[in-house]
Amino acid sequence: MKTKIDTPKAPGAIGPYSQAVKAGNLIFVSGQLPINPADGTMGECIKCQTRQSLENAKAILEAAGSSLNDVVKTTVFLADMSLFGAMNEVYAEYFSAPYPARCAFAVKELPKQALVEIEMIASTAE
Repeated sequence: MKTKIDTPKAPGAIGPYSQAVKAGNLIFVSGQLPINPADGTMGECIKCQTRQSLENAKAILEAAGSSLNDVVKTTVFLADMSLFGAMNEVYAEYFSAPYPARCAFAVKELPKQALVEIEMIASTAE
């Protein structure tokens, strides 16, 4: 059985997908663009975009009764690998050991010309 997770504290889905889905003891958070849910704006620098993407994911996890401490896997999509170092600095502010497993790679283009998009899988007690 799967349960849709939805919160106004993160940007709404703009297509046929959910902000997140809980299945068993796993929460699958869709890729979060760095869109401020309050006004729809997006910062210009990679650090502010990374922070907003992580704040959006954090809000979704909290709506699911979870937190960043429960994240077991992240995937980071970057517009360019030259952004990796600055993204990683901000990312390190949000996680502590034991860190989630992670994959990060550059893609040709992200929606809305974003510099970063981050998806997550979290584990939670049933």
